[in-house]
Amino acid sequence: MNELQTYRNIYFLGIGGIGMSALARWFKKKGLAVSGYDRTETILTQQLSAEGMDIHFEDSVSNIPAEVLNNKSETLAVLTPAVPKDHKEYNYLVQEGYTIVKRSELLGLITKNYKTIAVAGTHGKTTTSSMVAHILKSSQRNMVGFLGGITTNYESNLVMHGEVQTDTLVVAEADEFDRSFLRLFPEVAVVTSADPDHLDIYGDHNSMIQSFKDFIQQVKPGGVLIIHEAIAEKLAVDVTHLTTYIYGMSRGQFFAGNITVPQGRNGFFEFDLVGFGDQAERIRLGVPGFHNVENAVAAAIAAHECGVSIQEIKTALESFRGVKRRFEFVYQNDDVTFIDDYAHHPAEIEVFLKSVKSMYPKKKLTVVFQPHLFTRTRDFASGFSQSLSLADELFLMDIYPARELPIAGVDSDMLMEDITCPVKVRCGKADLLKKLASTEVEVITTIGAGDIDTFVQPIKDLLVKRYEN
Repeated sequence: MNELQTYRNIYFLGIGGIGMSALARWFKKKGLAVSGYDRTETILTQQLSAEGMDIHFEDSVSNIPAEVLNNKSETLAVLTPAVPKDHKEYNYLVQEGYTIVKRSELLGLITKNYKTIAVAGTHGKTTTSSMVAHILKSSQRNMVGFLGGITTNYESNLVMHGEVQTDTLVVAEADEFDRSFLRLFPEVAVVTSADPDHLDIYGDHNSMIQSFKDFIQQVKPGGVLIIHEAIAEKLAVDVTHLTTYIYGMSRGQFFAGNITVPQGRNGFFEFDLVGFGDQAERIRLGVPGFHNVENAVAAAIAAHECGVSIQEIKTALESFRGVKRRFEFVYQNDDVTFIDDYAHHPAEIEVFLKSVKSMYPKKKLTVVFQPHLFTRTRDFASGFSQSLSLADELFLMDIYPARELPIAGVDSDMLMEDITCPVKVRCGKADLLKKLASTEVEVITTIGAGDIDTFVQPIKDLLVKRYEN
């Protein structure tokens, strides 16, 4: 494939994806013509259009911009795995001989020229990579972050500081889906977790574990591996060519000690970062949740390895405001709290709901959950039922299929029998708001990775109408 410098047009099939859009923004900032297709219009695609990208939503070759159609040799097409093989525009680009790369390939091509911090894990990677990017930007290092979520601090999934040059640090979210992270060869790797997931791709957990091991072995000689203590043994490989740091919540070489909740900061922790010495005392975290304490420990180690001082790290972590749809406070008053989260795996749901319950131990917890993917629901049905049982009241929506076709016998009903919370209600998109309108809520959460985010504003409006009118 030609070097990236030879292209003037970048055409994205699936431009509205969170990883794709970060790359689209990168090329737009570099002065290239960026355009693309996506299946549905979203707030993110609206933002991309406002930034000067030509985006359409109907799969038709006639919608491809003229500069793409007329300049094959100067056009690079980028493909997301979510685009089906019968896609008209995709097949046209193939038949006409366009250069087509996967999103993961393109990220690999970009990062190979810079010192890269890659953050992997079945959960925790988006927040941890966003923390690293925020620390580097706040500390005024030349950096660029390709993130898997919209940061609250910057309202973007592309975070940059300074001019892009040889000393630029790149922060990349290393996605295990479709083995995408095997395109990366970082100098610093963080691995937060390796719970079974994407078994439709891997077949079994052991195969997925092997891919994580392969990723670790791609860290460049002389580089750094930062790995959670819960998976360090499971992912053990020959890392004699690396410096390895093991971290955790309360054990490892680095961990959080003397954790407290300051007066008036319900659920927002203060802690000593054990492992760095006395100068890492009383770090105040700008986001709530026990899991974010762990994420902050990992991010601090990675940033420190890139030359950031402990004082700069402390200042940045206190000003970090999180990632959209990751423990995001949508609405709050004296009567009700509404939190939205992207959790879509049983382990994530359990950690999230336990954190919420610890923050509001005397309040009723209402959970609205939309399962994501038929295969994931089938493979982890008992885990979903167990974690969702932490709710006091559950509204269980239909499965969001994403890239999958229905599987016989797999639906949300299969979870209901083993869910043991006091109140559980099955609902669809059509009747969710009506059913919520007739229930009293104190703490309400929406969780899932599908299109449940389209209900966040309507639920907020419902709460505002109820409690402010």
